Amino acid sequence: MASVSPLAQRTNFFQQLKRVCVPLSQLALRPKDKAVDSKEVLRLLEALIDLWAAQAAKDVAILDEKLADYVFFPLSYLLRDRGHYSMRVIEAIIRLLRELIQHGWKAKASPQLFQQLLVFLSFVIGGVPDQPKPDMPEETIIEGFRTLAALVSIAQPSHLAASPDSSPERRLIPALGHSVTVMLDGMTEGVASSVQLEAVECLRAVFTTIKDNTTLAQFLPGTVSALAKVLSPPRANHTQRTVILSCLDLLQLVLVNVLSDIKVRGTLKELETLNQANTNAEATSVAPNPNPPGKLTASWLRATAAQVKIALAAILRLRSHKSDIVQAALHRLCIALLDQCHSSLVDCQSMLVESAMVLEEDDDTRSRHQTSLQDLAGVYPELVDSMKSALYHWITGLPRVMQSSDERVKHLAIRSILRGSKLSAAMQMDSSTLDDALGDSLRDSIISLIRSSKQPRIVDDTGADVATNTDLVRSGLETATYSPVLLGSESQKATRKEISALISSIGSPAQQIKLAASMLGHVRDSQGVNQVASFWLAFELLKSTYAQSSEIDDLLDLSSLGQSRHQEETFRELYDFSASVLSAHSDAVEEDWRIEAIALEVAAFAASRLQLDFRPELIDVLYPVTTFLGSQSRQLRAHAITTLNIIAASCGYDSVSDLIVDNADYMVNSIALRLNTFDISPASTKVLTMVIRLTGPRLIPFLDDVVAAIFAALDNYHGYPVFVESLFSVLSEVVTQGVKSDMLLLADANHKAINHRKKKAESAGIPSILETLTKRLERATRSKQEEEEEEPILPLPQQHWGPAKDEATSLLEKLTNPDSDQDADSDETEPPPPADQSLEKPKTPTYTLLTRVLSLTQHHLTSPSPTLRKSLLELVATVSPALAPDENAFLPLIHAVWPVVLARLYDPEPYVAVAACGALAGLCRAAGDFLGSRFKTEWWGALGRWVRKVRADVYGLRMERMGKGKGTVGRWDGGGGRVGEGILVPLGGGGGGEGVGVVKSSSPAAALGRFSQASQVWEAALGLLTAIVGYVRLEDDMFDDILGLVLDVLPRHGELREALETVNADAVWLALYERGLVQERDAPVVEGFEFRFARMEGRGAVEAEV
Repeated sequence: MASVSPLAQRTNFFQQLKRVCVPLSQLALRPKDKAVDSKEVLRLLEALIDLWAAQAAKDVAILDEKLADYVFFPLSYLLRDRGHYSMRVIEAIIRLLRELIQHGWKAKASPQLFQQLLVFLSFVIGGVPDQPKPDMPEETIIEGFRTLAALVSIAQPSHLAASPDSSPERRLIPALGHSVTVMLDGMTEGVASSVQLEAVECLRAVFTTIKDNTTLAQFLPGTVSALAKVLSPPRANHTQRTVILSCLDLLQLVLVNVLSDIKVRGTLKELETLNQANTNAEATSVAPNPNPPGKLTASWLRATAAQVKIALAAILRLRSHKSDIVQAALHRLCIALLDQCHSSLVDCQSMLVESAMVLEEDDDTRSRHQTSLQDLAGVYPELVDSMKSALYHWITGLPRVMQSSDERVKHLAIRSILRGSKLSAAMQMDSSTLDDALGDSLRDSIISLIRSSKQPRIVDDTGADVATNTDLVRSGLETATYSPVLLGSESQKATRKEISALISSIGSPAQQIKLAASMLGHVRDSQGVNQVASFWLAFELLKSTYAQSSEIDDLLDLSSLGQSRHQEETFRELYDFSASVLSAHSDAVEEDWRIEAIALEVAAFAASRLQLDFRPELIDVLYPVTTFLGSQSRQLRAHAITTLNIIAASCGYDSVSDLIVDNADYMVNSIALRLNTFDISPASTKVLTMVIRLTGPRLIPFLDDVVAAIFAALDNYHGYPVFVESLFSVLSEVVTQGVKSDMLLLADANHKAINHRKKKAESAGIPSILETLTKRLERATRSKQEEEEEEPILPLPQQHWGPAKDEATSLLEKLTNPDSDQDADSDETEPPPPADQSLEKPKTPTYTLLTRVLSLTQHHLTSPSPTLRKSLLELVATVSPALAPDENAFLPLIHAVWPVVLARLYDPEPYVAVAACGALAGLCRAAGDFLGSRFKTEWWGALGRWVRKVRADVYGLRMERMGKGKGTVGRWDGGGGRVGEGILVPLGGGGGGEGVGVVKSSSPAAALGRFSQASQVWEAALGLLTAIVGYVRLEDDMFDDILGLVLDVLPRHGELREALETVNADAVWLALYERGLVQERDAPVVEGFEFRFARMEGRGAVEAEV
């Protein structure tokens, strides 16, 4: 296919334009009395735009200024009468003009046309001066700015030059100044961000297209002022990020194009000469040479730099902007001005350096091709002094900033020091002044943060039960992470993170060790918040040094040997102070919990470093750390748990339990030393309880000294119920673990457990019955024979009855001194004792210890503390089964503790009475029939009345009898049947009143609830009665009395029913049958007979008919 020549293409395109331009011209040149057809005009304009844009995209070479003039002809008439057309038509005209400017006229537009279009576009966007500004659509303004930017981009010096007769100060056309003003107004007062962006692009075109520095200098003040208005907070905080980025790029372009050292090098020389002349006293009388009109002078540069400094001071506040992109753009601005305007804006150097340090990016995120502040410092050495000065001011002002309530301000200040410190270390800017100021500033800043933060005062009055604390067995990262000691609130989380990052990045490890050593000096000489801040800071600095050290550094850096030695000495001093803080812990003295929490962290850190080598330190550390498990502070308890987990893992133990068990001797020794000096705290007793619980029975034989010290403390301080209760909690745990011992009696290790439980009488069958009958017959025959035999009649006695005088004297001596006559005669007259009674069974230390504990309880069961009484009664119930096998030692103890234990049964506190029931039940199981006479005496005294009172309190039984007759209870049914939940019983008596009664039964759960105090006491009383009936021999009347009291509960209390049936099953069945509580049996089935149950008229008895 043959190619078409450019001339043919141009001719073809012209014909296409003609087909649109001719109708458009006819509409534009219409008579004035003819109506305007805006729709048709708009359609033709859009056709022209599409036609021109399509050709520009296809082949822009055929488009020239002549075709543009041809198209502009109808547009000029449309613009002349633009007041008659809609805004959409005006917008289409403006869009078409942009196409003509970009691809038609280009730089060949005439100056007159350029100025006309410039004025037209300025009036469309900003309105006519001194007239009200019309409301323009946003789209029209955007198209206007785009066309204006395209127009300015093609501007040539001839387009911008004023008339030849203008003064040198007015060499620029006035229309351009007005257009720039419209652009600035659009940038600052734009109704939308898109309008602002287009206005910025117009200004960019102005400062890019115009090359004359003098011309640009005329627009500099207004442009910088408008940009400062847009970029200065707080307005910038509400401006869109894209607008801020465009304005920052524009500001950099404006300042570099106008005030760069290259552009004003002549003015800088003149300014330097003027400064030298001002400093020279001899030249003060010499007048400066006048500058030619329109030339930039030294005074202009000085005044402009001062105004730019004011604007930059406001704009650089953007460094605290939330957007990282904005901060990066501001950093580029600072670097560009420091590099290209180094001399012209020398007065702004300090603020630019400060902002560049704040906004300096990390090495891993910064591009290698991007100039950094460190690169500029190598080119301009004077920047180093500005960097040092800025860093010093940040460091000294940090405590004041930390008092602010704005967390973002604190973060920015800390981040600034952090970046400045990194830059200082990278540039090796060693300064002792900075080092000294940094340590003091950090300590004062942390003090300010501690004082300004609201410390939550969460204290548990009772503390935690160390013995039952299950957090010791937790695993995972949770137990290896401490909750923050300082700045613990959620709002201060970011500040704490920034502070930690600053501490870990301060200088070299040697500098950090030096700061830590200085902080330790403050720790020993200060108190309160100052001590907390110094202690925490010293620990964090040393942790940072250990984190930074590595084997490669030690291998390559020979100086690290001395540094490592100094590091170990400093940490050893820190650890010694922490150990002293932990050892000095006392519940009686209120200390700042943060000091103790930091000391716990130091101990854990030392364990994590030394690993297995830390085991010898457990002698001094393990017990003090464990005592914090019983602290009243929740934070200290959590720290203690975490510390124990870290120590256990570091020392090679699988769990904290293994750690404590393996080092129980250390802990017991520490506790014994404190007990001997009566230095006892609730936490210490709880720790001892926990150790005993974890180690089990194997530790009990080695607690002689500890228990002896507890007994001594009980004798000396028995008047302090809380203290006595804490000591008995230890003894209770000793008993609990001691009864688990598998060998309490050495000589009878395989002894059988004594069981006093009553068993049912078993029948041997017919042979046994025959044997019994035979024995009875034989006994009757023998008695009859003895009666038939006559006894001989003896004569009257001829001697005094009784022994002789000598014999009586010897008998009296024996009675008064039974041990005096222990010779062979006694051996001959008395048989030797059995082998099992001749020698007392040797007892283990555990058995002896339990015996002493049980004997001691009788003296404290009358304590005014009900909780102590309850715990002692539970102790009696626990220890009794373990001591029961040796009756010779146990029964006297029963005799000793019986009165006080029985008295607790009538205690006013219900839970003490419940515990007393359990203790008495335990004694019944252990002693059996030994308590028979005691219970018999007490039952007909106070015990029976107490049981009846408890039963009445629980049941609240209300029964009314409807009818007559003795023994009738319940409500008359009229027909002899059951009513509701009543129990049908036969009733009868004198007076002729006979009938059937109904007993309304209620249960404790229905009356008061099963969890009420009365119900719990009744259940405990039932348990005691079960033990009495099941293990103790009872008289028949006492048995019947107990059966009558508990008859209503037997159906639901199987254990009690079983015990009663073991003693007398028939009595139990009869009593239940009388109450109607026996399940009815099926009628017998016999061939030829029919059995049925019938009720006789007028009687309550049930009979069977055949």
